[in-house]
Amino acid sequence: MSGAGETPLGPDALMAWCADHGVAARLLRPGMPTPTVPLAAAAVGLLPERVLKSLVLFVDGEPRLVVAAGEDRLSYPRMAAAFGTSRRRVRLATADEALALTGYVVGAMPPFGHRRRLPTWVDGRRVAPGLTVVAGGGARDALLELTTDDLLRVTDARAADLTEPASPVTPRAAPPEPLHKETER
Repeated sequence: MSGAGETPLGPDALMAWCADHGVAARLLRPGMPTPTVPLAAAAVGLLPERVLKSLVLFVDGEPRLVVAAGEDRLSYPRMAAAFGTSRRRVRLATADEALALTGYVVGAMPPFGHRRRLPTWVDGRRVAPGLTVVAGGGARDALLELTTDDLLRVTDARAADLTEPASPVTPRAAPPEPLHKETER
């Protein structure tokens, strides 16, 4: 792993990596922090399902990268099955471990271009070929717009069923209209 004192990588390093690897990506700077799927989706006007999240896990002590989309939750039993191990042998990396392995802070981590190339899995339900998506752009106020075709090509990712769908959102009822409006006095 990288030394703890190394400077984190950022959007410039990510865009240089994209250029070196033939990834036709655009860096988006929406002018607000985008460290979560809902914030990123709102910032660029996309459905959450088009926002990728990259997470570092340890499987049997070895680091792996999982790329999922939207607000779906990682399923540890499904991941364990995909990795061919038991649930107890799969854990999420700490923020410091993820930074040391990838060079990027949590909430800004792209799906590639890391200090260390990690074996990568994508959630096959949502990360399918032929989509335009956004992912971490190397800073908490940056997003990377790319195609899933480029993502799958440069990571050699394996697809598996890794998540459980987020609970369906029940639309909130609008507050009741007052029966009569107050008048100015």
